[in-house]
Amino acid sequence: MPVQADMPVNVTITAEELEELLAERDAARQLRLEREVLQGELRLVKAERDLAEERLRAYRRELFGAKSEARDAGQLGLFNEAEALSANAQPAQEDVPGTKVASHTRKKRGRKPLDPNLPREVVRHDLPESERFCANDGHALVEIGVEISEQLDVIPEQVRVIQHQRVKRACPCCDLGIKVTPAPRRIIPRGLFTESALAWIATGKYQFGMPLYRQAALLRRFGGDISANTIAASMVRVGQAVQPVINLLRDTLLESDIIYGDETTLQVLKEPGRRPQTKSYMWAQMNGCGPPVRLFSYASGRGAKHAKEIYAGIRPGAALITDGYELYNGLAIEHQLIHLGCWAHARRAVIKAEEAVPKALRTPQLTATRFIKLIGKLFAAESRSADWSSARRQRLRRRYSACVLAAIEELLLEQLPNVVPGSLLGKALQYLHGQWPKLIRYVENGDWPISTNAVENAIRPFVVSRKISCSRPPSPAQRPARTSTRSSRPVGPMASSRIAI
Repeated sequence: MPVQADMPVNVTITAEELEELLAERDAARQLRLEREVLQGELRLVKAERDLAEERLRAYRRELFGAKSEARDAGQLGLFNEAEALSANAQPAQEDVPGTKVASHTRKKRGRKPLDPNLPREVVRHDLPESERFCANDGHALVEIGVEISEQLDVIPEQVRVIQHQRVKRACPCCDLGIKVTPAPRRIIPRGLFTESALAWIATGKYQFGMPLYRQAALLRRFGGDISANTIAASMVRVGQAVQPVINLLRDTLLESDIIYGDETTLQVLKEPGRRPQTKSYMWAQMNGCGPPVRLFSYASGRGAKHAKEIYAGIRPGAALITDGYELYNGLAIEHQLIHLGCWAHARRAVIKAEEAVPKALRTPQLTATRFIKLIGKLFAAESRSADWSSARRQRLRRRYSACVLAAIEELLLEQLPNVVPGSLLGKALQYLHGQWPKLIRYVENGDWPISTNAVENAIRPFVVSRKISCSRPPSPAQRPARTSTRSSRPVGPMASSRIAI
């Protein structure tokens, strides 16, 4: 009779065979455990490899790729600037009247009209005497008008010497009545430069980023053989003289309702007690309402003590917009400020994550791309409402931007658990998550900015000049004293100023 398949089968084994089977089972279990450990290590190695490849792509892009914000690239385009700018443009032409068509007036081509407030020098061009006769009947031609065209002319720098002659007068009857005309007041007593020359040097250095040694070379071309060190010492003296004005500007800024804050690194040479490689910082402040004020404060570090000195006396209740640097959180709590986050920094982090992905893998469904598209909608709304009133802009933010923010938050909570924390995308999403309460606060007020782009644009000329010059400290006797114009506002001692040569 055949045995049923579901009936138990009794097998008799010896004790030695049982021990062998148990040993094989334990060995198989051990192999499974080792396999799981190896698989975990393999996943870890693959994750580290992916992170390393991502960092390598990011570094390569920083070194060799095109940058949307800082176009340095080793100054490869320095000498072909004209060719690059003129690739898709035409030379500036004289004004051509507009052409009327059936339904509208087509915009005229050519350059924009020159500023009517600029001084005009009229140069008349007339026919020679021999050509002022009619070719038909020989009568003399009469003037009936002029054809006008304009060109912009630039007069090169003119270096001259102002010789001051102070008249001395004496009494012809005695030797006691001698008088000398007092010397005119100068911003630098017995200084070598006129106030106009000092303003020209300061504008070139601090507004247009031209190092002082280049300005010295430029002056040398026109006969002004002045060393860069002499110019630097003059700039220090100017800084001392205008310190009361800076104090007034600082008081105005710290009383503002909206204040931007940022900082950038700075290299200082020959600073006592510090190596040239040590990082120093230039702190930038800017108000977002009222008369525009931009202040730059040097500090040897980026710590809390420097921030307390720079922001001492800020008005409680003001809105402070900064990046995600943790130090600003303490400032906001201490001074009872409304702390706003910067969407430009958040977008920048996501863009870096997208750029680290190979181009073949970049699709609209890529997580970083989805974030960039949503954040772009926020900035598009701000661009659209740039000229609107505060109340109208706030309504747009609450009706439109708030919905976009909700979509960003939903995507953030969905993707945050799925990304590697150490990856560029993981860091970008962690930044978004950590800054979220400050990032969404701007919708509450139509005047509050969405990003710190304004102060970054203000600090950009300084960053550009930083790449082509280094700073040296003035002597202790040259350091300007920093005092407040208001006794009720305590102001700590300012670190020594730095003059970049």
